Amino acid sequence: MKLTVIGCGYLGATHAACMAELGHDVVGIDIDPQKVERLQAGDVPFFEPGLADILRRNLDAGRLRFTTDHSVAADHASVHFIGVGTPQEVRGHRADLSHVHAAVDALVPTLRGTHVLIGKSTVPVGTCEELSQRISQLCAPGAHVELSWSPEFLREGFAVEDTLSPDRMVLGVGRLVDDPEAPQAESLAGQVVRDIYREVLETGIPFIETDWATAELVKVSSNAFLATKISFINAMSELCEIAGADVGTLADAMGHDARIGRRFLNAGLGFGGGCLPKDIRALTARADEMGAPRAVGFLREVDAINMRRRSAAAELVAEALGGEVLGRNVAVLGTAFKPESDDVRDSPALAVAGRLALDGASVTVFDPQAMDNSRRVQPMLSYAASARAACDRADVVVVATEWAEFVHMSPDELAPVMRHKRIVDARRCLDSQAWRSAGWDYRALGGPVPARKTETTSSFTQVNGSSSKAVPSVHVLG
Repeated sequence: MKLTVIGCGYLGATHAACMAELGHDVVGIDIDPQKVERLQAGDVPFFEPGLADILRRNLDAGRLRFTTDHSVAADHASVHFIGVGTPQEVRGHRADLSHVHAAVDALVPTLRGTHVLIGKSTVPVGTCEELSQRISQLCAPGAHVELSWSPEFLREGFAVEDTLSPDRMVLGVGRLVDDPEAPQAESLAGQVVRDIYREVLETGIPFIETDWATAELVKVSSNAFLATKISFINAMSELCEIAGADVGTLADAMGHDARIGRRFLNAGLGFGGGCLPKDIRALTARADEMGAPRAVGFLREVDAINMRRRSAAAELVAEALGGEVLGRNVAVLGTAFKPESDDVRDSPALAVAGRLALDGASVTVFDPQAMDNSRRVQPMLSYAASARAACDRADVVVVATEWAEFVHMSPDELAPVMRHKRIVDARRCLDSQAWRSAGWDYRALGGPVPARKTETTSSFTQVNGSSSKAVPSVHVLG
């Protein structure tokens, strides 16, 4: 099929490349000439494992191209995906829909005949109702544009996999008849999406076709639930610190309950990125607008718990240094909000580094992928070319993002360059016994990490990064 993707940021560029990978003829459209030039040259403007190969393969095959010319969309295809960003408003918690409105305003007047618009961006409930009215006013005489919404569920670091092998697909469509009691005929969008994803759906992926409002709520509801689960275990870790309990074992024991599950019960520095924080804030703001502030009011505390972890991490570093960070050398390993990403939006790791610098520490950071983005956000920090270089003459090192190279590094790698052998494990991802045995002052955010017997380190603990020897692999949506 011939498709267009409006917006070629993280979501749009990934979607365009993956649609071409499924065999479709795709044009990606964006207003940023530099971004378009890089994509057309086969250069991904952000870090996402596996995406560069798919991009180049489909550019070479002639199934994919990028342009800044919006008029190309109407000539190329009758199916158009909207994948523009919906960031948090600068002065408020609402989602900024200006890019969505701009995309619709630029595209719809150029369309002739019958077209299907499929939204992928994360939007507040009620957006489709608003856009449908906007579209009806912008449509040329005789043109018909059907609006639908199919939210994305991408995890950064796994975006290709989540596009080509999603765990579910959701499509929200408007009613085709005015009578709510009348049976709803299959929408054109439903038929089109089934054709586009035929290869994917044939693998048995659940396909959920619903109304606009439900589809709009699915993504933010999922993220709000995950954020709540993460903040819950971090709230328990605050109690564990006072009581002298082990939050890792607590999470393991809770996780054996099938109703709860072990995933996302990892105490530590908390969540960040471009999705969870803004989504829970946008949901609370939208609930306020709808006259239901108490419905999701608890999310404000979820947000507050999460933000407290950043202060707690900085305080733990100060404690490790005897109560004062002023004039001390601090190494921070990891600035991306999660491993396998170069995204530093609302990154807890970068926030902690910045807080320590403001408190007077000399902070040097290293991240395997997020150095350029970090420099743009926090230019006052010092940046090193490796973990070892970041730790040169450091009084303490902080593991703030659980990259595999940090999780598996040996204490002996850093000891020769450190001024003092002190380490703060803000993600509770290191082998605590190995660091202590090597003579390090080891401290973990969320309370002590005792040595664990081999038999207590269960298989799900290894997968989800709760034990002292775990390899973290839990990744949030977006």
